[in-house]
Amino acid sequence: MPGFYRARGQKKRKLPATRKSKNSPASSHSKYGAPAPSNVDGEDPQSADEEDSPALRKKVRWEGSHHADTGDPTEDGTVKDTTELEGNVDSSEAEAPGIDKICLAGWCQNRRVGMAYYDPKKCRIYVLEDTEETSHFDLTKMVLEQASPDVVLTSSRSDDVFMDTVRDFMEGSSGIFQIRPNKEFAAAKGKDRLMSLQLLSDLPQDEDQNSMPSSDDVSSISRNAYNFMARRKDVMHDPTTKRWNASIRLSNFASLESLPLCMASIGALLDHLVRERAINDFEDEGIRGLEVRDIECLALNEVMQINADALFSLQVFENEDHASMHSNKTKEGLSLAGILNVTNTALGRILMRSWLLRPSLSLSVINSRHDAVECFLRPENITTANALNGHLKGIKNVPRMLSILRSGKAKVAEWQGLVKFTVLCAMLKETLTELHEASNLDVVKNLFSALDISCFRELGTKINDIIDWEESAEARRVCVRPHIDEELDNRKHVYHGIDTVLSKVAERISQVIPSDYATSLNIVYFPQLGFLICVPMRDEWRSGVGVQVIDGWSFQFSSESHVYFKSQEMQDMDAHIGDLHSLIVDREIEIVEALLEEILVHDAAMSHACDVCAELDCLLAFSDVSRAYSYQRPIMVEDNIIDIVQGRHPLQELVVDTFVPNDARIIGGDGRFSMFKNYSDTDTELEENHLKLWNTVLLCTGANACGKSVYLKQIALIQYMAQIGCFVPAEAATLGIVDKIFTRISTRESVSKVQSAFMIDLNQVSLALRNCTGRSLILLDEFGKGTLPTDGAGLLCGVIKHLLSRKSNCPKVLVATHFHDVFREEILDPESVPISFLHMQVMFTARDGKLIETGTPSNSLSSRGLPVTPSTARPTSAATQEEQRDEITYLYRVMEGLSLDSHAAKCAELFGIPPRLVQRARYVSQLLSTHEIGRLLDERMSEREASELEEAESICRRFLGWDLTEHVGDVKKTFGQVLGREQEDS
Repeated sequence: MPGFYRARGQKKRKLPATRKSKNSPASSHSKYGAPAPSNVDGEDPQSADEEDSPALRKKVRWEGSHHADTGDPTEDGTVKDTTELEGNVDSSEAEAPGIDKICLAGWCQNRRVGMAYYDPKKCRIYVLEDTEETSHFDLTKMVLEQASPDVVLTSSRSDDVFMDTVRDFMEGSSGIFQIRPNKEFAAAKGKDRLMSLQLLSDLPQDEDQNSMPSSDDVSSISRNAYNFMARRKDVMHDPTTKRWNASIRLSNFASLESLPLCMASIGALLDHLVRERAINDFEDEGIRGLEVRDIECLALNEVMQINADALFSLQVFENEDHASMHSNKTKEGLSLAGILNVTNTALGRILMRSWLLRPSLSLSVINSRHDAVECFLRPENITTANALNGHLKGIKNVPRMLSILRSGKAKVAEWQGLVKFTVLCAMLKETLTELHEASNLDVVKNLFSALDISCFRELGTKINDIIDWEESAEARRVCVRPHIDEELDNRKHVYHGIDTVLSKVAERISQVIPSDYATSLNIVYFPQLGFLICVPMRDEWRSGVGVQVIDGWSFQFSSESHVYFKSQEMQDMDAHIGDLHSLIVDREIEIVEALLEEILVHDAAMSHACDVCAELDCLLAFSDVSRAYSYQRPIMVEDNIIDIVQGRHPLQELVVDTFVPNDARIIGGDGRFSMFKNYSDTDTELEENHLKLWNTVLLCTGANACGKSVYLKQIALIQYMAQIGCFVPAEAATLGIVDKIFTRISTRESVSKVQSAFMIDLNQVSLALRNCTGRSLILLDEFGKGTLPTDGAGLLCGVIKHLLSRKSNCPKVLVATHFHDVFREEILDPESVPISFLHMQVMFTARDGKLIETGTPSNSLSSRGLPVTPSTARPTSAATQEEQRDEITYLYRVMEGLSLDSHAAKCAELFGIPPRLVQRARYVSQLLSTHEIGRLLDERMSEREASELEEAESICRRFLGWDLTEHVGDVKKTFGQVLGREQEDS
């Protein structure tokens, strides 16, 4: 195939030459393997005389072509090869420049929105069907947060509020937001683009359909119109048939026919991807060249809704910047994702992040994952699970490798990775049979059906039988083994045995040329230039005389040290032997192309196997983490409850010496729930046994820094971990399904936001109130602290009462607050509201180590079994000064009842605030709590304070009366007199 590369619009290749030389005054022989002259690749031909390795002498660097190794092109058309076959990063893991960005297109009209985005790593298009949007565009924000797009496109006729929402999000994420002309957002255009995708238009073909007619039948086919059209359809793929296939298969992926907004978004998205691909790849094939493996609906009703604020507050993800200020890379810090994402494969890491972003709402899916994790944790399966992890480590990103192979830019590493994948699949399936009691696991069933070992083994054997790995490593291109193609073997035989021929020709020519013409003579071979006679450059030829040419020879070119000629013998060798190296490479490309066509038939099967392997990888990661940190399996039920026994925070327990676990019990909806069926409010026997009612709101109080926030977060994280399929940090847990998690915990302020910290908190609570359901979970940690205490307390009470008024639609609410004044009969009566009151226990000890009593339960709450820790603020006096030095010990243990003191003064003293300020703060707080703030106006100075003031006044008067112009003698003595100090004689 001499013209294969030029047919694709590439330059004619210039390759380094090889030569065979024999240096002798009387006779010369050729040294095969001479280097290229300086006008070919800039090297001196004479330097090749020092080369001893045939592999190095015959190494050829190809231009970046469709099937050859790629490199960095230089100005003269050659390619500088910068890729090592061994020891480098797998090229299948590298990102292609310019096209590996997540692109999203969305269109919103009249509060109805449709979206579509493309994931370049998984080569999938996700579509959001036309949906009614809320007034605050919460659905749009959720999709943007989950997709995390780098580029967002929208129509110029989209709603203004929608465009403002998208623009604000992209500015915060440093992405690109483009408003495209409305003509690009057309439903008919989107449908046409979809039907042009190979995923929809190209059906799998049988082998008999791909057979070409023989040359004997060509004449008969040309005379028969029906046979001609059938042959045209098989070879050219009839476009009418393609469109019909696409229209039929479109409904297999999504119901997009009646979704104009979504269809228009898909059209704009595909147009943008094609444009970007054309910019980065001159061999663009249009929309048919776009790699799309699947089209999926973004079914939000099947996944938990958890926004970026909740993920940040719960520390699910935590990106840490690179240590170098010049690097934009980040790594996962101390976060839940950092703990759980210990997967072994690239697709496993992607799937794990998808699970973390979108926890499941399906009990069957969650229980299936829990069953798999439980199976891997059995003692008899630990060795087998470790073996499975070892096999998965060797599996690379096979879908990306197949994409590189399909583009014709594959190197030997891609072929090696494919063979390794086929071998590891067989080992993986064999190891799965060693698992005990695993036959009923969904992931195992899927693996057994997806791992077609006979097919994969046949593919791996075929690749290994055709590709010569050793020669490929030396030549830095894909080479074919001997005995695969007879024509190729003959060409290689002549190519490798040409040394003798060149030596004989060089000896014969050296005998007929004048002895004084050249001291040595070489016969060299340049691919695509043929055979040439090479003689050393003479000094007189460098002058104005020029190169002297022997009769019958023709001058070709020269370098600094050599001159190259053509003779009749060289032309005869070109005609009889030909351009061997190019013919060999072209033939090997043809054989590899034929092999590639056989491999790509099984593209879908291998991609599906990788997806199932990624699921296995994630479940094995869950089992490893659960074993390492003693996580237990939760019981998932239909009831809308959270029942946690001895729960722990998965991150906090890793950074402290001792973690105190705590229980938690809460129910969504009406509340007043008991696990006992025959329970009644008048059942005093159960009340005596402390079997309390469950409520929808859990309110926690206590001292500052006592662990309230950690307690609230651990409840949410345990629920979250259970719904992604992992075991949970608790002794036992019975959990229902939570559809949404909203938090008001951490406030991320920024000068780029026009909102204050309190406004950001209000936005978070507003989002929760507008979108929560009876199965949602809301965390309110000190909501209202950003404004006046009275206003903040009123807002907190209003939110709690509003949620309680929803009754059956009341979500599960976790609250931590320091607003102790609201627990009164006219606001939040602890005796009547369905709220579970808890507090974090603390202990006070004197300096001698004795325990100090903190008070007795309040009568108003003791009837419900809710002890109350009274306020310990008291006016300062000499009798209480020693008590104020009592030490506070945080027990981090949750107990029933209310704590009506935050112990802020103790906390301030603990963290270094001067005791004098703490003492004054206690006194003022006491006056405020007893409504005696006016006493501060009647305060008079003590005798000691008055004496100190008089002394300071006298010093000031003496200083002002000091005449500095007269007393210029002993200044130190005079200054001591001003201060009232006696100076000693020196």
